[in-house]
Amino acid sequence: MKDDVIRSPLAILKQYAEEIGDDHSLAEYEAWWRSEGVQISEATDSAGTPWLRMFDRKGERSDEILFAPDYWRMLKRGYAEGVLWRAFEQDSLLPAYRLLYLVSFFDPGLACPYTVSLSTAVPLAKYGEANLRNRFLPNMLRRNDAWQGATWMTEIKGGSDLGAAVETVARPHKNAWLLTGNKYFASNAGAELAVVAAHVEGEPRNLRGLALFLVPRDRDNGERNYFVRRLKNKIATRSVPTGEIELRDSEAYLLGTKELGIYLILEVLNLSRVANSMGSVALAQRAIADAVAYSESRVAFGKPIGELPLLRQQIEERISGLHAAAALAWEAARLLNKVWKERPPYSERYHLFRLLAHLAKYWTAEFAVQTAKWNMEVHGGLGTLQEFGAERWLREAMILAIWEGTSHRQMLDGLEVMERKQSHRPLLEYLAPMETASAIERMRARIEQILALPSLERQAGAEALFRELATFTAEALARNHRPAAVCS
Repeated sequence: MKDDVIRSPLAILKQYAEEIGDDHSLAEYEAWWRSEGVQISEATDSAGTPWLRMFDRKGERSDEILFAPDYWRMLKRGYAEGVLWRAFEQDSLLPAYRLLYLVSFFDPGLACPYTVSLSTAVPLAKYGEANLRNRFLPNMLRRNDAWQGATWMTEIKGGSDLGAAVETVARPHKNAWLLTGNKYFASNAGAELAVVAAHVEGEPRNLRGLALFLVPRDRDNGERNYFVRRLKNKIATRSVPTGEIELRDSEAYLLGTKELGIYLILEVLNLSRVANSMGSVALAQRAIADAVAYSESRVAFGKPIGELPLLRQQIEERISGLHAAAALAWEAARLLNKVWKERPPYSERYHLFRLLAHLAKYWTAEFAVQTAKWNMEVHGGLGTLQEFGAERWLREAMILAIWEGTSHRQMLDGLEVMERKQSHRPLLEYLAPMETASAIERMRARIEQILALPSLERQAGAEALFRELATFTAEALARNHRPAAVCS
C-alpha cells in the first residue's frame, strides 16, 4: 500500500485537483495539522457541545459561545490559510475547496464554518449593493481575524419544502429590512454575518415569496441584532456551534431582488453541496487510512489482518470507491467554478452543474457513511470506543448525508432538473468520450423511461435511477482520470 496516497489528503488533491501546481502552503498546512491541529481537534471533540454564555457580567445579553482558546487558534488558522480570501484573490473557488478537503481529512466538522462563510461571502460579493460590499466584504477577506459567515435557512418544519417551512417574515424599514422569526438548526451560531431566507411581507407563502437577506450580528448602534436561544446537543460534529437563532426585528439587507430570491438561495445551497462532497470524500479517505493502519498492526491467525484475503479485497474495493468519489466531487467543483458567476436565467451548462452537484452530494455522502461504518467494523469492538477514533468518523459522516439536503432531497431535485431542464442530455454528452456508445445509449433510455412515467411512479423510481446514474457518472469520470496505482 502506498502510504503517501491513502494517508495524505494532499496526495489525493495532487491527483484530482491538478491546479495545485507548486503551491507549498498546502503541504505546510497539512504538516501543521499533524503536529498541532490533530490534538486540538481531538480535544474539541472530546469536550462536547460548547457553552453558551447568554449574559455578560453586567447582565446584558452577549450570547458568547465559549470554546477553549486552542479551538479559536485552530479555526483562525484556516481563515489565515485562505479559505475565503484566496477565492477572491485568485478569482476561483477551487483554492477554497482544496483547503476544505484538507481540513475535512482531519476535522470534517471544522470545514462547516469555512463552508458557510464562503457561502456568505460569495452572494454578498455577487448580489450585494456596492455599499454593502464595501462595508462588509473586506472584514470577511482579512487574513487575520476574518469575520465569519453563516447560512440560515432551516426552521422547525425542516428544509425540504422551504416555501412552506420558512415562517420568518421580512418587512421593509427605511433603507433596510426587519426580519422576525426563528431559525431552528443554525450552523455557526455567533457568526458576524449570516445570509437568511425569509418570506417578504405581503408576498405569496411559497417559494416565489422567499428572498435572501444579509443579517449582521450587531446593529448599527452596537447592540446584538440576533440572539442565540440555545446550542444543540447533537450527534455528529462538535467543531461547529449549531443553535437556535431568534430574529426580532433584526436589521437586514436584501441581496439581489425579491423576485429572484429562491434562485439566490439555491445558489448558496449549491456552494455548500459541493463543499459537502469534498468533506465526504476526505472523511472516507480518513476512514480508509485508519482502517489500513489498524489492519497492519492487528494480528490474527498468525498475520496482520490486512493480509487476510477478505479484508484485503474490501480494502481494495474501498480504495477504488474512493477514487470514483474523488473524481465525481472534483468534477462538480470544476463545473461550479465555470458557472458560479452566472445569474438567472442560467445557461445549459449551469443546469448540467446542478445535476452533477446533486449526484455528487448524494453519492459521496452515502459512500462516506458506509466507509465510516466499515472502518468501525474493521476495528471490531474497539471501534466503538472514543479513543480509537472510528466512532467519531461515523458520527461526522451521518451529518454529511443530511446537511444541505438529504439523499432523498438530492434525488427529487435531480429528477426535477432532468425533467424540466433535460440536464441529463448534456451530462451524457459530457460523458460520451469516457464511455462506450452502447453504455451511453442504455443510460439515456433508462432515464427517459423513468421520466415518461406518471408523476407518482416517477418519484417512486427515483432512488434506483439516481443511484445507477451516480455510479455510472462516478465510474466513468474515474476511468477517464486514470489515477496512479495505489496498491502494490
